[in-house]
Parts: sequence; structure tokens; C-alpha cells
Amino acid sequence: MESPGSAPADPVSYEGVWRFTAPAVDASVPGARHAVRDLLGRQGAPIEEDVLHGLLLIVSELVTNAVKHAALLSPELAVEVAIAADRVRVSVEDGHPYRPTALETDSAQTGGRGLLLVKVVTAEAGGACDVEHTASGGKIIWAELPLKPRL
Repeated sequence: MESPGSAPADPVSYEGVWRFTAPAVDASVPGARHAVRDLLGRQGAPIEEDVLHGLLLIVSELVTNAVKHAALLSPELAVEVAIAADRVRVSVEDGHPYRPTALETDSAQTGGRGLLLVKVVTAEAGGACDVEHTASGGKIIWAELPLKPRL
């Protein structure tokens, strides 16, 4: 706890924000997943194994959605990873204006469950997710999951 007039505590070494862009093509899906995993490892973020697997699944689903549904109007996508002391947020931005919603489960459908899966994985980890519009008319879909506190 800080006392009045004291300087804020130094950020922990793994905190920061990283952003990279990729073409909206299928090959960007595993590339984004590997880049996020490697970044978290390099930074030494205290993420539990099951939360890491959920986060990488979320990255795959969000990038896949951008590739499948936005590539025509947005040939490039951006992935941002923001690591704070107690949470990690991944965001995927594209230039397509359509704001998707998480679809309900329909046993007759073979697809269309990606955002529902993101919503469920995020909730099970104790996190949050949402879709926001950008000033340029596109959208950002993000998910935030908790990190294991360092003792």
C-alpha cells in the first residue's frame, strides 16, 4: 500500500503492451498464437498452464474470425497483448465494421461457435471479453484473463 505523497510502485518486469500486424490470411492464425505464447514466455508472465491454453485458443478464434469474416474489407489485422501485474489482455483489431455477437449453441450447425467459445473460456478463467468499435469504423475484439499473483 502506498502512503500519501509516495511514488507509485515500479511495474513488475513482465508488464507492457506489444502490438503486431499480420495479413488477414489463414497462415496468420498459428503465427499469432505462437507469437503470443513466445511473448508471454519471454516476459516471464506468471500465467497458469490452463489459462495459457485458454488464452491461446482465444487468440486462434479471434484471428480466425478476422481472417474469415473481415479480410475482404480489412486485408490486415492487428494483435495486441497487454500484460499487467494481475491480468493479460489480447485484442484483435480489423477494419470491418460488422460487430459480431456470440452465437448460441445449435447442434445442427457445424460452425459459428468461435465467439461463444471465447466467451465461455474467458468466463471459466474469471476474465472478461467484449467487442468495441474503432474510430476508423472497424472493431476490436478483446479478452482479458487473470494472471497468477507472484508471492
